[in-house]
Amino acid sequence: MKKNTLYPMRPLNKREIGKQAEQQACLFLQNKGFQLLEQNYHSRFGEIDLIMRDRDDIVFVEVRSRSCMEYGHPLESIDRRKQQKLINTAVLFLQKKGWLYKVTGRFDIITMQFLSGKWQLDWIKNAFSAE
Repeated sequence: MKKNTLYPMRPLNKREIGKQAEQQACLFLQNKGFQLLEQNYHSRFGEIDLIMRDRDDIVFVEVRSRSCMEYGHPLESIDRRKQQKLINTAVLFLQKKGWLYKVTGRFDIITMQFLSGKWQLDWIKNAFSAE
C-alpha cells in the first residue's frame, strides 16, 4: 500500500468530499503515468469511479473517502457485494469496447482519510480479482 499526504481539501458536504476525492485520485494516478478513459462510468450493475489505462492494463478504480473515522476505515465499505458490482460493470464496459478478451484488467482502490488536518491517500493496486 502506497501512502501520500495531499494538500488540505475543505469540502462543504458528503457529495463534494466524494467529488474532490475522485479528482485527487485521478490527478495522483495521472502523475504516475495513467491515462483517464472514463470517469463515473454507469451501468445497470453500478458505477466505476475511474477507468484508466496503465500501459497495457485497463484499471478500474474505486475511490472511497472519509472525513472522520467515526464510520470506520473507507476500505471496510468495499465488501464482496460491492466488488461483484464493480466486476459486473467492468465486464460490461470491456464488452461494449470490444476489449473483453483483448486486454488485461485489474481493480485498484484508492482511499482518502482526513488525518491530522490533511488528506492522506492510500493506493491499493490489484485490490481484488474477478475470479
